[in-house]
Amino acid sequence: MSFTLAEARAADAADPLRPCRDRFHLPEGVIYLDGNSLGPLPKATTARLAEVVDEEWGEGLIRSWNDRDWIGAPQRVGARLAPLLGAKPHEVIVADSTSVNLFKLLAAAPRDANRKILLSEAGNFHTDLHIASGAAELLDLQLEIAPRAEIEARIGGDTALLLLTHVHYKSAERFDMARITAKAREAGVTTIWDLSHSAGAVPLDLNGAGAELAVGCGYKYLNGGPGAPAFLYVSEHLQDRLLSPLRGWMGHAEPFAFTDDYRPAPGIDRMLAGTPPILSLAALECGLEAFEGVTIARLWSKANALFDVFHGLVEQRCPELVCITPRLPEQRGSHISFRHANAFEVCQALIEAGVIGDFRAPDVVRFGLTPLYLGFEDLWQAVDRMAAILDSESWREPRFAVRGKVT
Repeated sequence: MSFTLAEARAADAADPLRPCRDRFHLPEGVIYLDGNSLGPLPKATTARLAEVVDEEWGEGLIRSWNDRDWIGAPQRVGARLAPLLGAKPHEVIVADSTSVNLFKLLAAAPRDANRKILLSEAGNFHTDLHIASGAAELLDLQLEIAPRAEIEARIGGDTALLLLTHVHYKSAERFDMARITAKAREAGVTTIWDLSHSAGAVPLDLNGAGAELAVGCGYKYLNGGPGAPAFLYVSEHLQDRLLSPLRGWMGHAEPFAFTDDYRPAPGIDRMLAGTPPILSLAALECGLEAFEGVTIARLWSKANALFDVFHGLVEQRCPELVCITPRLPEQRGSHISFRHANAFEVCQALIEAGVIGDFRAPDVVRFGLTPLYLGFEDLWQAVDRMAAILDSESWREPRFAVRGKVT
């Protein structure tokens, strides 16, 4: 692919999303291609957190639970997120972590007691499989993992629950949510979707796809900050049928009645457990505000253009990298991944050169293509630096092989 620096700059000048870049703090000299692991800091977040700390907490103290509606934050932020998911406002709530929410839904999901298989994909994100294994033991189920190509054929009369990640964390392969959900429901199987690499990145229509249960995180494409609260989706027709296994006071019908008995709150509120983390909820709300005025269709259109440019440039200038991400837009998410025998070292050399992607064991270097703030010149410069690293083999320097606790 021939795509010059001048063409990259012209594409940026014509990009209708270019003004959104100014909504984020992007360090000088850094090309940030890791928004699919941790989104950058929205500029509005700094002032908003200062307001929450200094005014709402500092001056308002405990009064702010009512006066500043801290108590309504999980529902309010969930409702703001819902349009990005193709869900109704009352079908999404923000709470806890993805892992905790996944456990809640696995335990609460309707299932045939005579069926004993909890089915998931081999190579799914490992925490999903770990949580599923623990839930399976408690529910007297057997966790079965099958290759992606065999998942649909494996759904059958012995399947109790199906757990899938919509966009694969490593390869970016995307399941056809509507088709698989329909097949599972026809077989009497409830499906739980993990949207961690989908929300805020690819078009989602949970209602249109007939999806019933889903979880996802807030710190990737949603830009909620490190450890941001996760979200949980329950289709409205299921909400009053489910009971969370974590029956905390915030999921009680009258949390401040302080009764010994548990009466679940109506609707999705029953999926809450402990006290809402107000500071991190405020940060996530700022991350969602960064999407204002932007349609998912426009985001996805630019994401596809970014993908084509990046793929073409890498293919031309870095042929030793092997792309493992599908080319067709309907088959993938908004990141692109490559295999290299020394992917870790290459990734570390890139980071030193000011290009931040991430490494996924054992041999994948992964780049998030986040349309809100990435430009075409960013991609041109990133591949130019990567080509120099690969051509010179500077990645072989011993310091690039040193691994920290987080890789």
